[in-house]
Amino acid sequence: MPKTSARLLALLSLLQTRRDWPGTLLAERLDISLRTVRRDIDRLRELGYPIAAAKGPDGGYRLGAGTELPPLLFDDEQAVALTVALQIATTTLGDGTGDAAARALTTIRQVMPSRLRHRINALQITAVERPTTRPAAPIDAAALLAISSAVQAHEILRFDYGSESTDKPPRRVEPHHVITWDGRWYLVAWDLDRSDWRTFRADRITLRIPNGPRFTPRQLPGSDVTAFVTGRFRGADEGTTSWPCKGTAILDLPAATVAHYSRDGIVEELGPDRCRLTLGSWSWPSLAAAIARFDTEITAVRPAELVDAFAHLARRFARTAAGPTPGGTC
Repeated sequence: MPKTSARLLALLSLLQTRRDWPGTLLAERLDISLRTVRRDIDRLRELGYPIAAAKGPDGGYRLGAGTELPPLLFDDEQAVALTVALQIATTTLGDGTGDAAARALTTIRQVMPSRLRHRINALQITAVERPTTRPAAPIDAAALLAISSAVQAHEILRFDYGSESTDKPPRRVEPHHVITWDGRWYLVAWDLDRSDWRTFRADRITLRIPNGPRFTPRQLPGSDVTAFVTGRFRGADEGTTSWPCKGTAILDLPAATVAHYSRDGIVEELGPDRCRLTLGSWSWPSLAAAIARFDTEITAVRPAELVDAFAHLARRFARTAAGPTPGGTC
């Protein structure tokens, strides 16, 4: 029979792998008696693990949720995945949550076996955010948890939003999803006063307490939050994720070069130094500008709206070039 400490760890590992365990099956797996299983379950409870016992001939057991966080047991793959996630969290989450993630990462590293510590030390991750003119404001972890709790409990949220004065009536919404998009946190909700689906930046939300009454969740358009949010941020019509403006053009550049700089476009090779680019955008002028940035000859432009957008930009650029040039350097 293995020593008590090793046996307890083995028992805990088994309890974490499935919801319910008959006592006889645990005894068989650990090669111990049913009486020893019951004693070991009592020892784990003394250590803070909330293990519930089910009535019946087998006396089944279930590892549940408790009031305090007991020691946890991870296998090698789980430990590596957890440390990778924490490395990313230290640089991508807000001040409070990022600092907590850094402390958790230090704690896990200290107790990690050397074989795993060497693997983790070889994997150093730096999360590089896309440059923006105005970085996202950090989101308070407590506020994010409060918003998420309202989503789960189906409780109406009341909050002040952005620079709106606090003496105005609060926004009233039915919260449905908390999402991340391009480095920011957003709340997807049904706005009760505007009778429409809206997305709110979480860092601009100042919650008013208490929450409102519970509600019956509405059906999100399309029933898919990813498709809904993608469509909203692209300015597409409801129920679609496509860009509202989509066109094609032939560029005098290798397909590999264009594909490298085209995030979500479709590039077709037409020759060694020629390709067709299909791209979308929220407006025709912005689409024309996106294609023009490749700085090459552009032909076979379709549709007519995109051709008109190129002509519109050409007239605008001509006026800019003809005007007085202010001093400055590029």
